[in-house]
Amino acid sequence: MQIVTPQGWSPPIGYANGVVADAGRIVFIAGQVGWNARQVFESDALLPQFEQALQNVLAVLAAAGGRPEHIGRLTAYCCDKPAYLAARREIGAVWRRLMGRHYPAMSLVFVSELLDHPGKVELEATAVLPR
Repeated sequence: MQIVTPQGWSPPIGYANGVVADAGRIVFIAGQVGWNARQVFESDALLPQFEQALQNVLAVLAAAGGRPEHIGRLTAYCCDKPAYLAARREIGAVWRRLMGRHYPAMSLVFVSELLDHPGKVELEATAVLPR
């Protein structure tokens, strides 16, 4: 994959403006919330739910034969903007521990609530596996 930043733009921090991937096997990962494999939330807090949701994304990706660096796009839906802003540094540490320094094209959308209560965050992703 190739990270794309238009000429003259300041480099983004913690995401990519664009990602170019050679056609390979595409993996579409449905929205993953912060519950465990038994669909039980172990915490009501944003940070542990973010970590679990990202682990869930990576588990689906691994089941398809992929690795974190194959993710080209990730969208996060979060119900608690103040909690997210307060936890940005810790969220970044979780990201680097699980994803390394790979930052795909990302969007973060704040929503009023998620389907699965007491979910605070949901992550969905698209990955491109090499041929």
